[in-house]
Amino acid sequence: MEEHRDTFSETCPVILDSIEDGVVTIDLKWRITTFNRAAEKITGVSREEAIGRPCLDVFSTNVCKTDCVLRKALVENRPVFNRPVYMVRPGSKPALISVNASILRDSKGRMLGGVETFRALSCLGGLKNDFEKDCVFENMVSKNQKMLKIFSDLKLIAGSGCTVLIEGATGTGKEMIARAVHNNSPQKNGPFVPVNCGALPDTLIESELFGYKAGAFTDARTDKPGRFDRARNGTIFLDEIGDISHALQVRLLRVLENKVYEPLGAVRPANTNARVVVASHRDLDRMVEERTFREDLYFRINVMKLTLPRLAERKEDIPLLADYFIKRLNREKGKKILGFTQEAMAALILHDWPGNVRELENAVEHAVVLCRTDLIGLRHLPDRLILETGAGFSNQNMTLKEIEKNAILSTLKKNNWKKMVTARELGINKNTLRRKIVRYGMEGNLSRTNQ
Repeated sequence: MEEHRDTFSETCPVILDSIEDGVVTIDLKWRITTFNRAAEKITGVSREEAIGRPCLDVFSTNVCKTDCVLRKALVENRPVFNRPVYMVRPGSKPALISVNASILRDSKGRMLGGVETFRALSCLGGLKNDFEKDCVFENMVSKNQKMLKIFSDLKLIAGSGCTVLIEGATGTGKEMIARAVHNNSPQKNGPFVPVNCGALPDTLIESELFGYKAGAFTDARTDKPGRFDRARNGTIFLDEIGDISHALQVRLLRVLENKVYEPLGAVRPANTNARVVVASHRDLDRMVEERTFREDLYFRINVMKLTLPRLAERKEDIPLLADYFIKRLNREKGKKILGFTQEAMAALILHDWPGNVRELENAVEHAVVLCRTDLIGLRHLPDRLILETGAGFSNQNMTLKEIEKNAILSTLKKNNWKKMVTARELGINKNTLRRKIVRYGMEGNLSRTNQ
């Protein structure tokens, strides 16, 4: 057995050098322990230079300081596959590479370090285009499973012509979803007419929607077309429909059922062929139960319902969204910001974002305006994020063990110290979690909690 082990140790470097993918392993202090021939070729760094050095000193990618792939694999306790990143080499253009990362463990499950494999892409746009195709829809980006399901369903829903109900908290992107429905529908060449029902008083909203004829009231000197008339051959988007009065709910029900409406002061009804998309941040189901929203109107608008998750429920999207906003703001403001420091990105992820994606977008714009360096740091973020995170917060120099310990501790706290739920969320066996709790000296926390 010992002879076989010695043979493998001798042949392992030969095996690694025979493959075309770069292979790098690091120890618990982030020092490089293995660096194969392909890694030398792709990075331009020799094995002798790389071995023993911190990986951050050897690699230069657009995510090393902001969203390290191996760190992500550790925090989420699962491998990362086919992550597209740009590698920067002195005197050369950034090269697109595909990175995989996993945690190295021994036979007893103890962590030894990490391994990354990567390959240069012969077609620079190949993986990037595939990645964006999966994660980008219209002007929305996400890798959250709920959002990706919405993206995949949207084209079918858009082409159906049916009424669409979009539910979600303020700032989750309801109008963007409505515009995506319009842009992928047979009505895409017609107008998109948004109406914020919650911003209009009852005395105005009816005339805004249906228009009026000259003489309908004192100041009505000429005819004025309503939003339904302007949305002819297009889409009308009724945002915050839960805020309209019972009287208007009755009129709107007739429009949806018969495709006709009556402008104020008119003697005959007008026809409409506008596609109707509605949205609300309120729970319309509960409003129906409480009799504050008509049940018949609810059934009429609830043909296809899309429910948008809060940003706090899709935190895996925060780095993706932040990067998307930076690229757009760089173009608009003539800047060349590369990304976020680890402290700044951690602050973004730790924040609960009650204002959802809109609040995140505003925070990134705030940081871009103030940033004069390549990377956005804590000092560039809005004050409320800095105060929440703590000015002294920093995990840039943490070892892999420290990151794993923090990930386990935070997940235990979030789940009220329930080990089964925590193990399931971390993707590890309950016995493995128990061993790690003992190893990291967390038994005291558990015993005090269970007293």
